[in-house]
Amino acid sequence: MIYDSFKPEDTFLVAEKMGQSVQPGQVICLNGDLGVGKTLFSQGFAKGLGIEDGVNSPTFTIVQQYDEGRIPLYHFDVYRIEDSEEMEEVGFQDMIYGDGVCLIEWANLITDILPEHYIEVSIEKDLEKGFDYRRILVQHI
Repeated sequence: MIYDSFKPEDTFLVAEKMGQSVQPGQVICLNGDLGVGKTLFSQGFAKGLGIEDGVNSPTFTIVQQYDEGRIPLYHFDVYRIEDSEEMEEVGFQDMIYGDGVCLIEWANLITDILPEHYIEVSIEKDLEKGFDYRRILVQHI
């Protein structure tokens, strides 16, 4: 699926709807350049799960767990990891195959340890369509 987002609220709503429909055990891989709206997408996704707490990218902690939604959310930001083996230190395997949903920012950096099936969300800018325009591509892998 391809979604056109012309303002941040559009991106938030796409993510919120996705959060409303995900099921336990699903893995969402979120990719895109710096500043495309991955954190905003994560906030909308969390809202769709019923999480009201503030959600920010866990850049320095690698993972943040939220339990107050309809299913647990394991929110990863792997931008700063140097090697996929670092993910074992934060319990990646337990979370990825657990009872929650995993949302992984910068997932393209750890493709070697991703499960066989996941949902990939790519967010891209297109300045010809406007400063706030984002193309959101969602595909099942």
